[in-house]
Amino acid sequence: MENYTDFFNSIEIMESTKLKRPKHKGSPKLFNNPILEKLTHTHISIPLIIFGIIAAALIYYGIIEKGFEVPEMVLLFFAGLFFFTLVEYLMHRYLYHIPATTPRRQKISYTMHGVHHDYPKDKSRLAMPPVLSLIIATVLFIIYRAVLGDYVFGFLAGFLIGYAGYLAVHYSVHAFKVPNNFLKTLWHHHSIHHYREPDRAFGVSSPLWDHIFRTMPRQSPKSERAKVGTSIDPS
Repeated sequence: MENYTDFFNSIEIMESTKLKRPKHKGSPKLFNNPILEKLTHTHISIPLIIFGIIAAALIYYGIIEKGFEVPEMVLLFFAGLFFFTLVEYLMHRYLYHIPATTPRRQKISYTMHGVHHDYPKDKSRLAMPPVLSLIIATVLFIIYRAVLGDYVFGFLAGFLIGYAGYLAVHYSVHAFKVPNNFLKTLWHHHSIHHYREPDRAFGVSSPLWDHIFRTMPRQSPKSERAKVGTSIDPS
């Protein structure tokens, strides 16, 4: 835990992120334990492959073993996908940006998300470690199965693909330049969250819930919006 001491000199509350310059090189050490430290890093392809395979297996089992018709499975899939966008927003807003009002909360906040705001270019920490993701996916399967019964196979498949899509978008926004197509909106939206208003623009895969819950970025001079919107790394 003593590794956090160095971080706390530059960390107060997550909202103060907008007053600091992020570091675009390096990868900070979070744990003394080498195994735990290793688990905090992952290549983006690993969770995308894992959850893609699990989603396909769920759909296959739902259709072949449980007898769901394809239209039913498609409807459940998109219901799960849509539900994920809400969960993504709520997690980012209320869990990842939990007010760091105590030393314990500071540690939790920094480990979960603050480190990403300080080191947004650290590609190995742009996705949740697969081991933790699999544990969460298993818990979700148990909960959804209890609530939805066999509908879980289509619903959870959509939810996991939503998560995989979120990871792909989040990684792309931080790793690649702004594309000159309709996806540009997502780059701009997330760059505002990182470099101007960390208390707004919580949606990563979609700004839908920011519109609904009124956390869209505040209006600012056109010149400032253009500067921030040109890249996820405005330096």
